[in-house]
Amino acid sequence: MMESIYQSSLEGTITRDDALKLVDTNHFQLFDTADHLRKEIVGDEVTFVRNRNIDITDHCMIECSFCSFRDHIGYEMTTEEILMSINEAVDVGATEICLFGGVMPYMDVDYYCDLFSTIKEHYNIHLHSLSPVEVYHAAQNSRMSVEDSLSSFKDAGLDTMTGASAEILVDSVREKLCPNKVTTNQWIDIIKKAHKLKIPTTSTIMYGSIESWEDRIEHLFILRDIQRETKGFTELVPMTFLGKNNIMGEQSNGASGLDDLKLHAIARIILGRDLINIQASWIKIGTRMAQIALCCGANDMGGTMMEDKISIAAGSSHGEYLTREEMISTIEGIGRISAERNTLYEIIG
Repeated sequence: MMESIYQSSLEGTITRDDALKLVDTNHFQLFDTADHLRKEIVGDEVTFVRNRNIDITDHCMIECSFCSFRDHIGYEMTTEEILMSINEAVDVGATEICLFGGVMPYMDVDYYCDLFSTIKEHYNIHLHSLSPVEVYHAAQNSRMSVEDSLSSFKDAGLDTMTGASAEILVDSVREKLCPNKVTTNQWIDIIKKAHKLKIPTTSTIMYGSIESWEDRIEHLFILRDIQRETKGFTELVPMTFLGKNNIMGEQSNGASGLDDLKLHAIARIILGRDLINIQASWIKIGTRMAQIALCCGANDMGGTMMEDKISIAAGSSHGEYLTREEMISTIEGIGRISAERNTLYEIIG
C-alpha cells in the first residue's frame, strides 16, 4: 500500500479516501514514507529564518473559544514601542518581522498602512503580517473592498501575509471554534485575492481541538487545491492546539504526540510536490518533538521568534527564542543540513 501511496503523492493523484486510510496504517511505515518523500522532494536541508514575532495588542473583539491571549494582560503597543522591538531584532540579524494582534474597530486600512509605512521608513526588513480575518475586518471598518485593501497594504510595505485564522477550514467546526471569524469560503477568497496581487502567504492548520481526521484531511486538500491554482503559499505551518487558559481547553486535551507526527506525515503525502515546505513548529511542540517531525516529512524549523506571547498564554513551555546557533545545533543534531532562509525560502546563509 505505502509504495502506491508514495507514487500517488509524487504524481499528485492521492485522494481523500487514500489519505483517510493512512490514519490507521502502521505509523512507522507512514513516517518512513513521508520521510522518503521529503528527501525526494526537498532533500536533506532543513531551513529556518531569523525573525521576531511582535504581538502588538491582546485586545480583540473576535472571542475565539481556543484563544488564551485575548485581554491576557491588557496592552497595546505604540508605534514607537513596535519600532524599538524591530530594532532589537535587527541588532541580532533578523530578516523578518511578524506582526500579530487582535481585531478591533479602530484597526482599519489606514491604521495598518500608517504602521507599515512607518516601519519601512525606518527599516529595510521583510514585513510579514495580517491574516484573512484582519484583512476582512480592516476592509469592513474602512468600507473598502478586500482587493483595494490588500493593494493599499502592499503599497504601504506589506511583503507577505500570514495564513493564520484558518484553524480548520470546515464551517461546522469553525462555528464552535471561531464563529465570529471569516467563513471557510471567505478565508479562501481573501487568500486567493492576496495571491493574485502577488502577495505570498503562509498556510496553517490548527489541529487537536474538536475536529476529526476527516476534517483535517479536508483542510489539507483545500490548501492543496488553492496552491495548484495560485502557487501563492510559501509553506504549511501545522499548529497543535494548546488548551491552557481557554474555553476549548475544557473540551479537549489536544493532540497526542503521535497525532502531531501523523499530521506532519500525512500533510507531506497529501501536499506532495504542490506545497513543498512543511514546518515543524518548535515553539508549539518543542525542539525534541520538532526533530522527530523533521524525520516524518517536515523540512523547516520556522523562525528564531524572540517572543510568542500567544503560545505562552495558551500553555507552551518550550521557550520563546532560539538563537541562530541553537537552531543550527538542533537541526544538525539529527544529521541534517541547516540552511538559513528568508521568508520566501531563498537560502541566504
